[in-house]
Amino acid sequence: MEYQILKPPPRRRWVWVVVAAAVVVSVSAGGFLVGRSGHPTSRSAPSSTAGTQVPAAGPLSLVSTVPANGATGVPSDQVVSFTLSAPVASATGLPLFVPPVPGTWRRSGARTLTFTASAPFVPTATETMTIPAGADGVRSASGGSLAAPVTVTFAVAQASTERLQQLLAETGYLPLSFTPSGPTPAPAEAATAQTGTFAWRWAGLPAAITSVWSEGTENPLTKGALMSFQRQNGLQVDAIAGHAVWTALLADAASGKSDAEPYVAVLVSKQVPQTLTLYRDGVPVLAGIAVNTGAPGADTVDGTFPVFEHVPTSRMTGTNPDGTTYDDPAVPWASFFNGGDALHGFVRASYGTPQSNGCVEMPIAVAAQVWPLTPVGTPVTVIGPPS
Repeated sequence: MEYQILKPPPRRRWVWVVVAAAVVVSVSAGGFLVGRSGHPTSRSAPSSTAGTQVPAAGPLSLVSTVPANGATGVPSDQVVSFTLSAPVASATGLPLFVPPVPGTWRRSGARTLTFTASAPFVPTATETMTIPAGADGVRSASGGSLAAPVTVTFAVAQASTERLQQLLAETGYLPLSFTPSGPTPAPAEAATAQTGTFAWRWAGLPAAITSVWSEGTENPLTKGALMSFQRQNGLQVDAIAGHAVWTALLADAASGKSDAEPYVAVLVSKQVPQTLTLYRDGVPVLAGIAVNTGAPGADTVDGTFPVFEHVPTSRMTGTNPDGTTYDDPAVPWASFFNGGDALHGFVRASYGTPQSNGCVEMPIAVAAQVWPLTPVGTPVTVIGPPS
């Protein structure tokens, strides 16, 4: 049997040559027009090469953030993150915080970047995170970027009274010390209450003063210590632990800076003969000073109150219990501690009995000794006679 080898007709062979030549030309043209990005840019490239082209960079968008924009009550140790619409090429063009917070950004997922702070977000601060756009921002694996910067704002929660007390004790503004226990916390936990114990720094303070202390809750000793801290740091003295207070207090605790003044507390006894005793660092340095407190109908209120105004002279006006009025234009050495009640000097024929309109009066020469030791923040404790 004979086998014949069939050859393609001449016309079919001619078409094959033309197609092959076209492919060669197109590859040559495509190679010539490759741009600096490495992507073919020839508009004449045939459709048969489309599958080998790298797709152009698509727009990048923000999918979500933690915390969300507008969030409130955010913990000071919050781990911040944001997720984009496409895989992230590298951690570049990273967000900025205002107020600034030190820390490190890292890629925690294909599309997610996470910020681990090396210091806490300051309690009560309103924090703004700005994610840059364009060439200065984060880029996707395909080269895409955000079309415009994205701003995320969140409010940091107030820290606990417990932590405020711990820091005020560590920096010497309270008559107590605080000793931490357990493992050393991470730097971002600096505004979070730590485990540990409080202890009185001196054994000489009377129970009338120490009894007003309560751990973890607001009390006059904590309020006075906070006011003293604000005064010494040039802050508004309002007994409110706001952003400026936490910023300064955390910085002082980290650097070891402490109260530059001795700790002073005043005890006023309405037991006749009425007396004032001033304790400095637990020691009574002015003891048994004869004073006058409020007469019947203008009684000096019992309790502990921090000094809130401290002036060398003060004009005092008002109405006496008998209905008469008074106007004393220059009362010397006044330390106001409860409304219009103050420690001050006043001329009387005698001292040691209820005679004032609610203030704690003492001889002017004695008041001149007491006044420099009782600045804003000094706790004044008034106790009545035994019942």
